[in-house]
Amino acid sequence: MKMPQEAIVLFAHGARDPEWAGPAMRVAAEVQRLRPDVRVQVAFLEFMEPTLGAAVEAAAASGVTQLRVVPLFLAQGGHLKRDVPALIEAARARHPGCSIELLAAVGEDEGVVRAMAAFSAGV
Repeated sequence: MKMPQEAIVLFAHGARDPEWAGPAMRVAAEVQRLRPDVRVQVAFLEFMEPTLGAAVEAAAASGVTQLRVVPLFLAQGGHLKRDVPALIEAARARHPGCSIELLAAVGEDEGVVRAMAAFSAGV
């Protein structure tokens, strides 16, 4: 079986309660269903494992050459403006053969905003 050349890392904040990761894991399962040809993994900023660095390391070690980091955050706050870009730059420096793309927070997407509004409105 050929290993995927592309990976998607769903990047979440993390929490002390292990059940907190449930929604991120469900998103990962759905992404994997939609893209069975791609390696899909969840990573966390703090409190939970794996870290973003460890997820990138594992993907690169498996031969991935294109990696998309998708922040499962509602907005581009402090972590996404300061902390995450530094983590991404460090990962790029460690893995120059792997193209690493950082996307905007999922909550910035209009489709996500509409879905949250519909859910909130009960429609």
